[in-house]
Amino acid sequence: MADKFVGKWKLCDSTNFDEYLKQVGVGLLTRTAAKAIKPELEFVVDGDKWKMTSTSAFTTWVCEFLLGEEKEQTTADGRKLKCTFTFVDGKLIEEQKKIKDDDKESHFERYIDADGKLVITC
Repeated sequence: MADKFVGKWKLCDSTNFDEYLKQVGVGLLTRTAAKAIKPELEFVVDGDKWKMTSTSAFTTWVCEFLLGEEKEQTTADGRKLKCTFTFVDGKLIEEQKKIKDDDKESHFERYIDADGKLVITC
């Protein structure tokens, strides 16, 4: 099932992304820039080792992880969190736990829908 993720994906639509960014404390300038870009997301999978790369005209962000292993990550907007990825029922699940008291925690689910599109919910 993980093989379905392998490859490059382009952002087609974004719903309530600005609201999510507000909730996790991202500032107005960064939110405005984030809404304007249409990143390409690439997945490379080798067993339990994954590499997720987001590329836009402004920046490239890389996240490498082993399924089930908690690892400190720096998010694309610069926050440092403890992240754990698992693969359950065809979904790549990401749990982001706060390190600093004023940070917010997040839960992401990534999956391929019936139309063959990558969907990310949080």
